[in-house]
Amino acid sequence: MTYRDAGVDIDAGSALVDAIRPLSKKTLRSGVLGGIGGFGGLFDLKACGFIDPILVAATDGVGTKLKLAIETGEHRGIGIDLVAMNVNDIVVQGAEPLFFLDYFACGKLDITVAATVIGSIAEGCKEAGCALIGGETAEMPGLYGEGEYDLAGFAVGGAERSQLLPRKDIAEGDVILALPSSGVHANGFSLVRRVVTQSGLRWDDPAPFAPGQPLGEALLTPTRIYVRQILETIRVTGAVKALAHITGGGLTDNIPRVLPAELAAEIDLGAFALPPVFAWLQEEANLDPKEMLRTFNCGIGMIVVVTSGDAKRVRQHLGEEALLIGAMVSRGRGDAIRYRGELAWSAS
Repeated sequence: MTYRDAGVDIDAGSALVDAIRPLSKKTLRSGVLGGIGGFGGLFDLKACGFIDPILVAATDGVGTKLKLAIETGEHRGIGIDLVAMNVNDIVVQGAEPLFFLDYFACGKLDITVAATVIGSIAEGCKEAGCALIGGETAEMPGLYGEGEYDLAGFAVGGAERSQLLPRKDIAEGDVILALPSSGVHANGFSLVRRVVTQSGLRWDDPAPFAPGQPLGEALLTPTRIYVRQILETIRVTGAVKALAHITGGGLTDNIPRVLPAELAAEIDLGAFALPPVFAWLQEEANLDPKEMLRTFNCGIGMIVVVTSGDAKRVRQHLGEEALLIGAMVSRGRGDAIRYRGELAWSAS
């Protein structure tokens, strides 16, 4: 018997590494030492110009959105999701994503699928300005079904100690700005998939909320990567006090993660409208607004906290898409996040 008889093809794994190598080279940046294929990836912090560096690390997956990619056979964006879920968590701490590693596991290695997925990971890394310096491909027959695979990602960033976020001077009266999401991102897909099943729609049916697009393609819109926009805003304005990446738990659970104990975030739900995909999900599943706000990003992917006096110039730097959606208030014995107004559906 051979290892191949047991379902593991070492030659296929080696061929995949050869296919990945040029993709990895496209993500090279200052600090990278060597290339992929070694036992570990090497990175030189000094080459990035840090004086008093702090490392910021993150790990994440893409949840059951992966199931949708597998069922539709559309793998070109799922790696961007993977990178986004990690690097967006790093940048909110004031850190610059430096390098990324991926873990791809499957029952039987399909080089075409794996190369497409890892190619999209490289695309996400390039967009975030971090290097893909290594990873692991695991072929595990018997653990995954035919055509199934799993993904995880690991990112490391760096920040000067004095520039870490959130700052300690967040105060009552500071305002909350928001940047829109590109869609559902990579959270809440267990509920999304259940809603689709309940609706009787198939992935290749027209999306009720996106004319001209198949449902599966519309829902697979990759998670937005905010890194370059946020880092530039931090560095140019010097005004950002805190950031929150709106992932699982929505606005309700993620904003309080960056607040001091004495403050609460008051959010005006009338300041933004639910994009069509969320309006469809809410209507189809008859979701309570509280459930919506704690499950989905509801069209808001990133929160930026600044003083009221800095709000105008920070918004100008972020661009017209930046919305003013709330402010910091005294918490007292109340909740860390408070809503006023009602969620409204977008007209488009």
